[in-house]
Amino acid sequence: MVSDDPDAREATSASAPTESDRLITFRDLFANREYRALYLSLVTNWVGDYLARAAITVLVYEQSKSVLLSAAAFAVTFLPWVIGGTVLSALVERYSYRKVLIAADLYRMVLIALLLIPHMPIPVMLLVVFLASLGTPPTQAARSALQPLVVGREMLPIAVATNATSVQAAQVFGYLAGAALATAINPQVALVIDVVTFAVSAALITFFVRPRPPAHNRAQRRHLLRESAEGYRLVFGSTTLRSIALMVFVLTMFAIVPEGLAAAWAAESTSDPAARGLNQGLIMAAGPIGFVVGGLLINRLAGPALRDRLVRPLAVLTALVLVPALAAPPPPIVAIMVALSGIAQGGVVPTLNGKFVLILPHGYRARAYGVMQTGLQFSQFGAVMVTGLLADHFWLPMVVGLWSLGGAVALGLLAYRWPSAATFAAATDAAAESQPAPAAPASPPAPRPTVTTTSVTPERP
Repeated sequence: MVSDDPDAREATSASAPTESDRLITFRDLFANREYRALYLSLVTNWVGDYLARAAITVLVYEQSKSVLLSAAAFAVTFLPWVIGGTVLSALVERYSYRKVLIAADLYRMVLIALLLIPHMPIPVMLLVVFLASLGTPPTQAARSALQPLVVGREMLPIAVATNATSVQAAQVFGYLAGAALATAINPQVALVIDVVTFAVSAALITFFVRPRPPAHNRAQRRHLLRESAEGYRLVFGSTTLRSIALMVFVLTMFAIVPEGLAAAWAAESTSDPAARGLNQGLIMAAGPIGFVVGGLLINRLAGPALRDRLVRPLAVLTALVLVPALAAPPPPIVAIMVALSGIAQGGVVPTLNGKFVLILPHGYRARAYGVMQTGLQFSQFGAVMVTGLLADHFWLPMVVGLWSLGGAVALGLLAYRWPSAATFAAATDAAAESQPAPAAPASPPAPRPTVTTTSVTPERP
């Protein structure tokens, strides 16, 4: 189910995680001109998106004074994955990844520019944000599929790690700058910057990434819904893959809430616009900051066996540390709590991602990516909308605290039913046996892979 493109064949044979004998440096990675373009496109996209997300939530809250509508402005960006993420991901395989990236950037640039129209009604604004967000699933799927073809087998692990860390930094900067611009100056300034980032991203891909044929030719295509359904059957038909998916979905469902309600939470704490913008930015940025810290501390200092043992307690901790919101702490304390939750996420999510990739059979990467993204976006969308609705009628700190308490209980149940290490090892061995034989002459078998080469979970949940 791949094309005759030699790059695609190389990526297919390298689809299993591998660990190179040669040390790959950042200099090696960034010496690749195509990767530099993809990387800069990624960073500009995410900075612009997070700027706009922070600005839009402020804009909607200032006009409506409704926590629910402000939460809806944040959550609507998850909706495209919920209603058609797997289909859009499968559709990407039918076209050139380069063309998909360019078209999606230009499409979103035009729609975000419409938000600059003065006095746009909130329902229309939410509709435009939703339509613009339809460009996100094909962009992420195309970038994920194109990267192995650009960097090759040896550099893929460091490219994935570099992208993940950079996205967290982009999220921190985008949230802080977006909230500050929206409350202290004007939300439209952040939206203008978002429009420019899409134009820059499209130009980078156009001029520095070379064309490649689609992964699937017409003869290889089947019905999109059938291809999408195969991904769901794979993920939820396997005990190990299903356990990982449910853990990630539930974890993010409870960890995302402070981020989604940050605009209203900050507004309730002070009437000073500058202080409100700073508080909102701190709350929204604390999670990604914690995620980076947790990833560096736990995934660098702990060995594989210890990381596996930490999965269950860290998962429960992501929700448990948010329960003290019941005491209505000031925004800086809220930011610390969110950062602690982010640290726990940074410690557990990469481990879960690595397990997922190692268990995934050959030929299902794009569809599994779509399934995971759809589940993640649905869980986050539902969580932000439900808590936003509750916070419109009840005290916001109480809503967050009780929601987090429920999350700790749910994650505790999932941790109790977590598969054994032997079950994961057997699933990993079975997946390794499903890898296709290499086209080159036979060579000595490689050791069991220990480094993931791709990601089926988002840059950050």
